[in-house]
Amino acid sequence: MLLAAGGGRRLGGRPKALLPHRGRPLVENAVRVLREGGCRTVYVVLGAAADEVRARADLTGCVLVDNPGWAEGMGSSLRAGLDALAGADEAAHCAGGPGGGADGGPRAALVSLVDQPGIGAEAVARVLAAHRSGDSLVAASYAGRRGHPVLFGAGRWAEIAASATGDRGARAYLKAHESEITLVECGDVAEPYDIDTEADLGRLQ
Repeated sequence: MLLAAGGGRRLGGRPKALLPHRGRPLVENAVRVLREGGCRTVYVVLGAAADEVRARADLTGCVLVDNPGWAEGMGSSLRAGLDALAGADEAAHCAGGPGGGADGGPRAALVSLVDQPGIGAEAVARVLAAHRSGDSLVAASYAGRRGHPVLFGAGRWAEIAASATGDRGARAYLKAHESEITLVECGDVAEPYDIDTEADLGRLQ
């Protein structure tokens, strides 16, 4: 699941999904990373300038989720994405589908942020590989410090969605369940910086 709804308040109101990177909108890079890292289906949560993102970015094959409450912060986007995933999971079960992963195993959501282009496919693959059960709770770490991407087993989706408020996303949930998190060191293959300010734009190519 790619959270790409931010309006770029500290970037003069430029939606982060549309920031130029390697000649294309930043959201395309983030989707490519998730696919190359092993994610079969990519859910993209859109908010600020959603219609423009749809028009300018190639998101073919993605499931696009609108978050009309995107201005409330990351928590609302996480809730919107998890609600969409839970709805798809329920529909698969009702239709007689497996409702599980590629091998029929437990489902999980790997969550990444559109404004972290320093995190590539190898970090995504490492976090995915640590998924073990429907209660999995996995996070990339950088020199021992927790970061993104984060993976949530399906058994945790409802509780995480209920706790996601403001701009903190799943932070409160992760703090409360810190002892249950499997940390996967990714500092040797990724850099977890954010594109938040004008000064950060120099990190984009």
